[in-house]
Amino acid sequence: MSDPRPERAASGPGEGRRIARVLIDSPLPQLDRLFDYALPAELGDVQPGVRIKAPLRTAGRVVDGYIVEIDVEPDATRTLSEVESVVSPTIVMPERLYRLARRAADRAAGSASDVLRLAIPKRQVRVEKAWTPSDEKVEVDPDAVSRAREIVARYDGLAAVIAESGRAAVEAIPVQSGSEPGWATLLAAAAASQLAEGRSSILVVPDYRDQGLLLTALERLVPADAIARHDARQANPDRYRAFLRTLDDEPCIVVGNRSAIYSPARAALVAIWDDSDPLLAEPLAPYVHARDAALIRQEQEGSALLLVAHTRSTDVERLVQHAWLRDVTAARRIIPNVRLSTPQELERSIGQRVPSSAFATARAAAAEGPVLVQVARPGFAPTLVCASCRHPARCRQCGGPLGARRRGAVPVCGWCGRSAHSWRCTECSSDQVRLASSGTERTADELGRAFPGVRVIVSDGAHPVQHVDDRPALVVATRGAEPIADGGYRAVILLDGARMLQAPELRIGESCLRWWSNAAALAVPGAPVHLVGVDGPVARALATWSAAAYARSELEARMPLHMPPTARFAQLEGLPASVRAALDALSDIGIPTDAVLGPVPLDDDGRVRALVRFPYAAGQDVADTLRASVVADAAQSRRGRGRQRIPLSVHLDILEPDI
Repeated sequence: MSDPRPERAASGPGEGRRIARVLIDSPLPQLDRLFDYALPAELGDVQPGVRIKAPLRTAGRVVDGYIVEIDVEPDATRTLSEVESVVSPTIVMPERLYRLARRAADRAAGSASDVLRLAIPKRQVRVEKAWTPSDEKVEVDPDAVSRAREIVARYDGLAAVIAESGRAAVEAIPVQSGSEPGWATLLAAAAASQLAEGRSSILVVPDYRDQGLLLTALERLVPADAIARHDARQANPDRYRAFLRTLDDEPCIVVGNRSAIYSPARAALVAIWDDSDPLLAEPLAPYVHARDAALIRQEQEGSALLLVAHTRSTDVERLVQHAWLRDVTAARRIIPNVRLSTPQELERSIGQRVPSSAFATARAAAAEGPVLVQVARPGFAPTLVCASCRHPARCRQCGGPLGARRRGAVPVCGWCGRSAHSWRCTECSSDQVRLASSGTERTADELGRAFPGVRVIVSDGAHPVQHVDDRPALVVATRGAEPIADGGYRAVILLDGARMLQAPELRIGESCLRWWSNAAALAVPGAPVHLVGVDGPVARALATWSAAAYARSELEARMPLHMPPTARFAQLEGLPASVRAALDALSDIGIPTDAVLGPVPLDDDGRVRALVRFPYAAGQDVADTLRASVVADAAQSRRGRGRQRIPLSVHLDILEPDI
């Protein structure tokens, strides 16, 4: 491989020399390869995986990087630059981590350094100097190990999957143990059983709420020093300290959000909770979903892989259908008591938000303990309409929807936040508005009047609540913000279901089923769960707790249309010439023109967007071709220095194709 800046020849002919193959930490796609550098003798014994500084051709800059390989070159006549310094002797990039980053980046047409930036925290000098690899054996209480194995044994064949380093899609038991949901108890038990055998585990969850629940479940089974927490909310020293802990040979349990999947721990078990949660989709290039990274990791390292959820994503169901994942359910399934609206209630649902049956259930249950009411949106009234003609009320500045923070308040734009003091309808010139929707606060206000003397608790993005006690209460929460109740909810009322299903998204049926199932799983076993105002296949899947069958039907419906996940999609954005060149390159490798949507213009800056559909078998060829197009576009941009240029961006495996 060529050197980045020819500087000087090293030793004379016939003398061998050490060379380092270095991955530069740079966002530039043309630098996403290994560069050869000479290792001067004064640096001493340098190991692969350490941080270094090395010169780069441009303006004599010195850049950061990682040593990937060290070799001895017999021919020392080749002119090479030298590694300037070793930042730290700590091996922060083990060979297995580099292989994972390289493979994940190649599959997504991205850069390995972008993946490593997610995996390796910034260096904290004081923490690193104080760190010494642990040689103390982690001891797990035998009683805790017995409880953990008993929990794992509740699932048919799960113990065998873990022992054989297999792959499984696991339907979590929707039952609580105290204040811990069943899924958290399962993941903690699986990791504890591995720790007792001297093996590490990586447990990935979507957000901090799930992480807190899982940490609580783990603390009941394993010592605190065996847990390595990994999330963006940590202070930099704490995060780096936890990262160094995962470099130890002593086993540990890594718990974190999506980037924890790249932990350098030698994991015998990798488990992901709720893989269809959009928070597990990486928003930074190269946009690798945690589920895809876990599948790559399992293939490379031979660890056991568990994808645990109450529902089944179509992505996972596709792998089950191909026998790539084993379908694991509980030996004794516990199905929530879901009650659907009657035909008469469906007819009245347009004017009646809470039917009488659900209202009576809530009243009876609220006398015994907490009742959960799930709604679609936060706030008081997120949407307003004209009181005269019912035309949607829009902001005069940006066209965004107007909402109200309380009854009688001045309308406020939901996009730009401006107050509409002198609003008038563009259709009929009326200056009166009407509340057209109910958020958490308006719902809480109305229920508080209907249930005098009962506590009303609001939980949403602006008012997060993670836990409620077992005293009577009405808990009004948006989807995904439901608190855990001690002992479980005595009833669950799912409102605004019809509104949720109206979202113009390919996966909205899957999303609704996941939101409703996760809420239903918080109920006491046998407690009533009312799904209000919804019928059809999604409602039936919830009532019969048959998410896997629903996912299969979705796959069958999407197959003739070649929609995800039955086919892969790539999204290209950039200047018209750049996008066209990339599409021409894809045509050269056999991607037909009818598999391309667009390009269509995006903004006034001249960018266009195109979508490309391709089969899984062509995945690597497509990724390699698009990566070459990105590199070529970046090189052309560099040659045209002095002009502002919009780079070509590529995003593979987009969740919602949108042209």
